Amino acid sequence: MKNLNVIEGELKSGIYDSKLKDVYVDETVISHNRERYIAALGKFRELFGEKDVEIYSAPGRSEVCGNHTDHQHGHVLATSINLDAIAVVSPRNDMTIKLVSGDYPMVVIDLNDIEKKDRELETTAALIRGVAAGLQKKEYQIGGFEAYVTSDVLMGAGMSSSAAFESLMGTIISGLYNHMEVSGVDIAKIGQFAENEYFGKPCGLMDQMACSVGGLIYIDFEDKENPVIEQVSCDFEAKAYSLCIVDTKGSHADLTDDYAAIPLEMKQVADFFGKEFLREVDGAEFFNNLAGLREKVSDRCVLRAMHFFTEQERVREGVKALKNDDFDGFLSVIKKSGDSSFKLLQNIYSSKDVNTQNVTVALAASEYELGGQGVCRIHGGGFAGTIQAFVKNEAVNSYKAFIESIFGKDSCHVLKVRPYGGIKFL
Repeated sequence: MKNLNVIEGELKSGIYDSKLKDVYVDETVISHNRERYIAALGKFRELFGEKDVEIYSAPGRSEVCGNHTDHQHGHVLATSINLDAIAVVSPRNDMTIKLVSGDYPMVVIDLNDIEKKDRELETTAALIRGVAAGLQKKEYQIGGFEAYVTSDVLMGAGMSSSAAFESLMGTIISGLYNHMEVSGVDIAKIGQFAENEYFGKPCGLMDQMACSVGGLIYIDFEDKENPVIEQVSCDFEAKAYSLCIVDTKGSHADLTDDYAAIPLEMKQVADFFGKEFLREVDGAEFFNNLAGLREKVSDRCVLRAMHFFTEQERVREGVKALKNDDFDGFLSVIKKSGDSSFKLLQNIYSSKDVNTQNVTVALAASEYELGGQGVCRIHGGGFAGTIQAFVKNEAVNSYKAFIESIFGKDSCHVLKVRPYGGIKFL
């Protein structure tokens, strides 16, 4: 822990530029992030005074393959990205958390009372209280702190701003009170607990796992308490491809029911076979019982389950292709995954508003513009928000210009795979 003014001077002098390059990968964003850190220190000083502080970081994420399969104990390929939430933090001697995020009002949490509060549903306070409760439930130490948080993880854009925040909170408490010994996996599980039980969103575990663990990772959720996690090596720069995330400016407001319907309908299919999750159902048995299944559940349930079973195989194919250095094979898998989400999973637009289809337009326009220069698919939970495209470097500038002519300036984000999840930066 260092004095705020000392860190500020060291950042200005460029001492941490190599560390910024290590974390954010891209040389062109070092200056931007240096200034972000300096500005965050200044804001902390305004709010809490000149103190000894630490700086923590947790990234957003990009789901690469395995759309809506984690909640059915499936396979997922995901990655952390070089957009993150950062926090300037100083510990307190009591059990109070005082946190300001961006320009929002201060949130104050008394850790002597970490029971769920119904009035806090879908609030930052719920996530903080839920993370603290989850850590205590797992017998980790918790304690108070003051923090200023700023994030460039786009809210409502499929990069999991909430999971990044949960991972950030878990990493802060791990650093301040547990010697950074809370594993990334535990922080992810605690984040999911906070979001499910305290915030009120029935999310899976993939978002939190990608944000907390970091890097390009394959996850097998067959045993959710002990998921199999494997780092998958791939140098996208060597392949001359970039990962582009397109923010279509669609709102995620009022979409909770759309998200919740997917695991609910998949569960109806699992129930037909006497199982709790689709992972426990034999794929061949599912396809051999389509006629009887359609008599008991809706066709959308059937189609969404069909997506699950075929997506499982695609994840395995994608991982195998990357391990065999078959990048064209990997891209083919991503294209098929996107097609399945569109046709079978049907999470491209909300059926409550068929006249607003930002994501559909983005996918169709991307396929037109890219031709053989890349592939695209839905990104994240779907229904609104973002799409993902793997684009040849030589085509990135023209693709970005075309997309931004439709969705506006800075709607296309050219990103890098970040090698770290939640970390203590200083």
